[in-house]
Amino acid sequence: MLSHSVMAAEPLLPGGRLSQLHPVLKAFVCGSLSGTCSTLLFQPLDLLKTRLQTLPPATAGRRPGMFKLFLNIIQNENIFGLWKGLLPSFLRCIPGVGLYFSTLYAAKQHFFPKQGPSPIESVLLGAGSRTVAGVCMLPFTVVKTRYESGKFGYRSVYGALNNIYKTEGPRGLFTGLTATLLRDAPFSGIYLMFYTQAKKIVQHEEIDPAFSSLQNFGCGIMAGIMASVATQPADVIKTHMQLSHEKNRWTGQVATHIFRNHGVTGFFRGGFPRALRRTFMAAMAWTVYEQMMEKMGLKS
Repeated sequence: MLSHSVMAAEPLLPGGRLSQLHPVLKAFVCGSLSGTCSTLLFQPLDLLKTRLQTLPPATAGRRPGMFKLFLNIIQNENIFGLWKGLLPSFLRCIPGVGLYFSTLYAAKQHFFPKQGPSPIESVLLGAGSRTVAGVCMLPFTVVKTRYESGKFGYRSVYGALNNIYKTEGPRGLFTGLTATLLRDAPFSGIYLMFYTQAKKIVQHEEIDPAFSSLQNFGCGIMAGIMASVATQPADVIKTHMQLSHEKNRWTGQVATHIFRNHGVTGFFRGGFPRALRRTFMAAMAWTVYEQMMEKMGLKS
């Protein structure tokens, strides 16, 4: 099924001129299309993660689990409530994933044109590429988080951006930047390291080319689980910072607040839906991206 979507990708540009684009732009297009598929499928898990992380301390002893929260959202907001925040997610993830993959491709071609990077170099490549994308897309991340929380009455993405800018200043659009980078840069670095190493191990075995997509997806699952667990506390801190109206709250203050009110377990709230989403989303994005790049004769 992936091969059909990949073959259909070229006509998406006028005149089917995808093959004439610069390789870095091709990587951007491949990444953006992979980001579209994964964002649409896994947005409900991101919403559940945000809701679980922001439950008030008073309900800590009897707070609903993921499944009960899932049912509550359907009952109170209907089935489409699970996709609340999809538009800002699209605006963030589609160009963001494209920017990540194009930056990663350009860096690999510049620094490692003949041989692949080592594990440590993979961590630096993944972290650096995600930092570029994360900083550029952070305003949409703030809006997405607030949409998903259900605590803000924004009617449009533009209205939300405008409201944040007017009430909180330009700094409000970059709320949680440190926590976001502490979450995303390590995640991408750790993910890329485990993903490339898993592929090297698997490629020593004789595998039918028809199963290459399944092989890539499996490697992505393994890498995603490891990276998600390692970066979960930073994700909780980021969510709390972006939902706060208070100005000048820094990362350490928010971390202390979470610890005092929720304990150590508070840093792992929403961990299961986030791990599911980030793991499957990253695995799908890399699988689609690599297949598309292969079809265009480029080494990912």
